[in-house]
Amino acid sequence: MSYDRTLSDVETYFDKTATRTWERLTSDAPVSKIRETVRRGRDAMRAQMLARLPNDLRGARVLDAGCGAGQMTTELAQRGADVVAVDISPSLVGIAQSRLPEALRPRVSFHTGDMLREELGRFDHVTAMDSLIYYRDADIARSLATLMHRTTGRIVFTVAPRTPLLMAMWYAGKLFPRSDRSPTMIPHSPTRLARAYADTGAPGRLTPLNRITSGFYISQALEVTA
Repeated sequence: MSYDRTLSDVETYFDKTATRTWERLTSDAPVSKIRETVRRGRDAMRAQMLARLPNDLRGARVLDAGCGAGQMTTELAQRGADVVAVDISPSLVGIAQSRLPEALRPRVSFHTGDMLREELGRFDHVTAMDSLIYYRDADIARSLATLMHRTTGRIVFTVAPRTPLLMAMWYAGKLFPRSDRSPTMIPHSPTRLARAYADTGAPGRLTPLNRITSGFYISQALEVTA
C-alpha cells in the first residue's frame, strides 16, 4: 500500500472511528485492564523518548510528528521547547489543544495534516511516537530522510518490532480485516530499517534503542542522529 493511501486510512481511523477511544486512553479516566497495560507501555515509551533529548530545550524548535492527544507536546513545552505539533487527525489535534495548559500555549503551534510538509520548517529535534507504525520500511526510510534533511539534532521514533507474536497478528490481520477498518501495524526489524535508511543517502545513522513491552503494548524505539 502506498504512503498516501496509508496516510488516508490512518486519518479516517483516528478522526472518525477511534477518537473517543484515544481520548480516554490518553486521559486519567478508568480503562479496562488490557488498555491499562497499553497506557503504562505508552507512558514508559514516551519517557524513554524524552530521555534522548536535553532536559533544557529552551530555544529549541521541536516537531512532535503525530502529536495525537498531546501528551508528548505538553512535556516538550514544559522543557522550554517551541513545539510544532502536527497530526493527521483534526479531532485529536483539537483534544491536544484543549488539554494544553494555558501557560504553555505560546510555546506550541498546532497543525493538521501530513507531518512531512515542508512548510512546517526546520527543527532541532523530532519525536514521532507510534506515527510511523503503519508504513512499510521504504516509506519509513523516506519519511525519516525527508525530516533529517531539515533537522540538526536527532529524530526519535517508534515502530512495531518484528516479534513472532506481532508477525502472527499481522498475517491474521491480512486474512481477517477488522470490522472497524483500523490500519494494520507493520512489524519491522531495526537492521532492515537501518539498511533502508542508509539506502536513501540521507545524513545520519539509524540505531535501535530499547523495546517496551507492557501487556498488549509492544513497541521498539529507534533514533536517527547526525
